[in-house]
Amino acid sequence: MANLTRQELYDRIKESSKDKVILEEMKRLGFWSEGKPSLSEDLINEETELRKELDQLLKKQRLFEQKDELLANIHQERMKISKERQKVTKEERQKLKEEKAKRWKEMQENDIVFLGEDVSKALHHKELDLGRLENYGVPVINDVNHLVEMMEITLSKLRFLTFHRTTNQISHYKRYYIQKKSGGTRVISSPMPDLKKLQYWVLENILNQIPVHEAAHGFVRNRSIKTNAELHVGAELVINQDLKNFFPSITFERVRGLFRSFGYSGQLGTIFALICTEPEVDEVELDGETYYVAKSARYLPQGAPTSPLITNILCKRLDNRLKGMATKNKFTYSRYADDLTLSTNDKESMKKIPQILWQSKKIVEDESFELHPDKLHVMKNGSRKEVTGVVVNEKINVGRKKLNQFRALLHQIDKDGPEGKEWQGNTNVLNSIKGYADFVNMINPQKGEKLLTQVNGLWQKYDHEKVHVVPKNVEKPIEEPVSVPTNEVKSTEDTQKTKESTSDKKSWWKLW
Repeated sequence: MANLTRQELYDRIKESSKDKVILEEMKRLGFWSEGKPSLSEDLINEETELRKELDQLLKKQRLFEQKDELLANIHQERMKISKERQKVTKEERQKLKEEKAKRWKEMQENDIVFLGEDVSKALHHKELDLGRLENYGVPVINDVNHLVEMMEITLSKLRFLTFHRTTNQISHYKRYYIQKKSGGTRVISSPMPDLKKLQYWVLENILNQIPVHEAAHGFVRNRSIKTNAELHVGAELVINQDLKNFFPSITFERVRGLFRSFGYSGQLGTIFALICTEPEVDEVELDGETYYVAKSARYLPQGAPTSPLITNILCKRLDNRLKGMATKNKFTYSRYADDLTLSTNDKESMKKIPQILWQSKKIVEDESFELHPDKLHVMKNGSRKEVTGVVVNEKINVGRKKLNQFRALLHQIDKDGPEGKEWQGNTNVLNSIKGYADFVNMINPQKGEKLLTQVNGLWQKYDHEKVHVVPKNVEKPIEEPVSVPTNEVKSTEDTQKTKESTSDKKSWWKLW
C-alpha cells in the first residue's frame, strides 16, 4: 500500500469500501490467515457487495430524476453503437466494392458485357443453337474470345469499334451526300478501314453462306440490273413499286434478330448487329471540338459492304410471298434492292391491277416495310416501259433521251474540260461518266463500247487526280489511332465497290 498514491488508494476505496481494502492489504501482508472461515471477513465482503449495489441503484435513481441527462446518455450510447456498425458496414462495402471492381476488370479483359445503352440487353445470352448453325452452314463461334481469335483482333479493339454512344468524338464512318432526283440529299456512309475489315469478315464468313431468293437481283453474284430487266422484256403490262426508306427501316433489332435466327447467341448477334449498323448523326462543333450526336436509332447504312446482302436475306420471306402471289395471278415478279417489279402478258391478269396492288401492299406491310406512295408506275402498251432504269419494251435498252444527254456532256467535257460539270447530281464527273458508260456497255454493248472509248480518252486527256472534285458537305470523322499492318487494311478511298448516283426514278442502286 506504501507504493500507491493517494489518488489510487482513494479510487480503490471508492470501488469497494475502506474495510475491504484494509482486509485485502492484511491478507497480502500475511496478517490474515487464508482458507479459514471468518465472520468478520464474510460481513466485510457482504457489506462491500451491498454497498456496490446501493451505489448503482442511487446512480440510476439520480439518472431517472434527471430525465434530460438520461436521454442524452441513451442517445450517446446509441450513437456509439451506430458508429461502430457504420464503420463495420463501410469496411464490408469497401471490401465488396473492391472485389466487384476486380471481377469487373477480369470480365472486361475476357468478355464483353456492356456496349452502350439500349443495345446491351442480350449480351448475357451466350447459348448457341448448333442445329441451326449447321443447317445454315455458318461457322460455329463459341464465345466472344473465339470470335476475336477468328477475326484476328483484340477484345478491346472489338469493343471500341462496336460500342454505341449517343454522343461521341469519334466516328467510324466517312459520310458524304448525293443529290436525289426527287430533291434533297441521300447520305452515303463509308466505313473506316478498321470497321470495314470486320464488315468484310462478317460478309465473307457468315452472310455469303446464306442463300437469297431467286427473285432478288440486286447485289447477287451472277445477277444484275440487266438480269432483272430481262425478265420483263416484251410484257404488255409492267408495274413498278418502291419500298420507302428501305435501309432506315431495317433497324438494329431486326439485324440482331437475323443473326440470332442463324443460331448465334444473343451476345454474338448483338456484336454482329453493331458491326453492321449505325445511327444517323449530326456533326456539332462545341468549344473547338467536333462531336457526333446520334439523332436516330441504329439502322443499316448505305455504303457498308454488309448492307445489301442483309437486305436480301431479310427480304427472303417478302420475295417468297410476292412471288407466290404473282405466280397465282400469272405475273412475273422480281426485286432489285428496294424496287419491286410485276409484269404480265395475260389478258385476264391485266384486269386484276387493283387486286394486285392491294395484295402487294398488304404483303409488304406484313413484312414490316412500306410502299412509297409517289413511286407507283403502271405501264401499259403504247408507253415506254422501264425496269430499274432499263427500257424493256421489245429488248433491253437504254433510254434515248438519257443517252443523248450523256453524249452531249461528253462533248462539253472534251471541249471545255470537266471543271464545273456534273452527271446526275454527282460532281465527281469523271467517275460518274465512267460508271454510266460501263452501265450502257452492260445493257447494250454496241453503244457502250463507243462510249467507253470516248470516256477513256477523256480520262487520258484530263489528269483524273487533278480534277477530282470532293463531294459537298463531307464530314471528317476521327478514327482512333491504331497500329494495323498496311497489308491487312484496304485504302479508305476504296470503301465503295459500287459507284452510286441517281437516275430518272432512283439513284442509289445504279452502277454509275
